[in-house]
Amino acid sequence: MRREDRARNDPAQYDELADHWWRHDGEFAALHWLAASRAEHIPPAPSPDAVLVDLACGGGLMCPHVERLGYRHVGVDIGETGLRLAREHGVTPVLGSVLQVPLADGCADVVVAGEILEHVEDDVGVLAECARLLKPGGALVLDALAAGRLSVLINVHLLERLPGGPPRGLHDPALFVDRERLLAAADRLGLDLQLVGLRPSMRQAIAWKLGRRRLVRMKPIRSTAVVFAGYGRKR
Repeated sequence: MRREDRARNDPAQYDELADHWWRHDGEFAALHWLAASRAEHIPPAPSPDAVLVDLACGGGLMCPHVERLGYRHVGVDIGETGLRLAREHGVTPVLGSVLQVPLADGCADVVVAGEILEHVEDDVGVLAECARLLKPGGALVLDALAAGRLSVLINVHLLERLPGGPPRGLHDPALFVDRERLLAAADRLGLDLQLVGLRPSMRQAIAWKLGRRRLVRMKPIRSTAVVFAGYGRKR
């Protein structure tokens, strides 16, 4: 099937683009930028046996950062192709759904849920799994695409047509995340969560386009209306 004929948010696209996972100039380039941004908000491992659970880990792009921080890196995904790549980069792979993670309660010092909430019909269900997996005091780092017209305009109609943006059809705007609902759910689940907007550095993005940089820094901004990150802890 041609990619343009697929329904939006078809997970098979990740398998078809497997050779792009670790290319800094490929169709998943922005995922490298986001992985580096997440790492800035993960504390160093508190002990040699500390565990970081990486939900929807894909090809394991968090691996270099997690290794540097000293965690055992456990990656959960439904895609076997991505998990094979993640294993090659040092991730302990777990095949499973982010809505029913086959790991024990309280097993994680850190949970990362990057670029997954806008790919599931039950984003609050994913957040509930994050809360279940975390130890008390454990850290949560997430990022997602916000619900709203501006987000759809930029993330779908604009960025899907630009180099470094998401592949065409990768996102379904109907699944973009309601931030107020997410924050209310976090509070019910015992998570102290704060949201911050993100955007790439324009200067570095231009340098990346010209082949002068491998990574582009994601800068924090006040508005969470397009792309946002969430940083929190389990009470």
